[in-house]
Amino acid sequence: MKKIISKLIFLASIFVLAACGQSSGDNPVLKMATSADFPPFESRDTNGEFIGFDIDLANIIAEELGYKLEISDQNFDGLIGALQAKRVDMVLAGMSATEKRKKNVDFSKEYHRSGEMFLSLPENKVESLDGLKGKVVGVQLGTIQEEGANELSKEYGFEVKAVDNAAVLIQELLSNRVDVVYMDKQVAKGYMESQGLFGFDDPTTSSPGMAIAFPKGSDLVEKVNKVLEKLEENGKLQELKDKWNLDEVVIE
Repeated sequence: MKKIISKLIFLASIFVLAACGQSSGDNPVLKMATSADFPPFESRDTNGEFIGFDIDLANIIAEELGYKLEISDQNFDGLIGALQAKRVDMVLAGMSATEKRKKNVDFSKEYHRSGEMFLSLPENKVESLDGLKGKVVGVQLGTIQEEGANELSKEYGFEVKAVDNAAVLIQELLSNRVDVVYMDKQVAKGYMESQGLFGFDDPTTSSPGMAIAFPKGSDLVEKVNKVLEKLEENGKLQELKDKWNLDEVVIE
């Protein structure tokens, strides 16, 4: 009998150790998905490491809540599905908290608001919405800009071309496979500087702010909101925005 009890205790110990192995050290793992083609919010450095405003914010949230952060890189249009399938715990990817997305996922409070911009080559400038007539406008698949472009195309008479990746989108423009690209203003400004592109602000929209997305019913929403409130109050959120040179759109 003693031998049986000893074996049961031994097996129970192995089970506990195995379960602990699913965490990193003493901290449980927080699985986050992003689409690392969206600087300055998320991208990779020359060593392949994730960098950006959202990455820094995610690391602070994980630390505040006692988690070890684990990041996976996915196409933007697959992020909502990853949350619905509960393959990840949250998404930080410069994602706007639209009413359409709120039907499928829960969002934290907003943490940033950028606006949108149209980019074109300096030798083929498009300077206004009227100048889009007959043009091909590139957008990233699954983004709020894709939705907006599809609506604007009805009024301004241009063709919409969607691609998976923001970096590919810029290559499409540089290779003259699209005439214009339509993207988040903050990201667009970075490409204007690095690629010498011309741009103008979209005057028609006031898009929802960016927020962190979670599976429906996740208990992380309330916890993360408390962290965001703390970071707003102690100034750390603004410090991150200053570090990554983020300009905020003011809603009047």
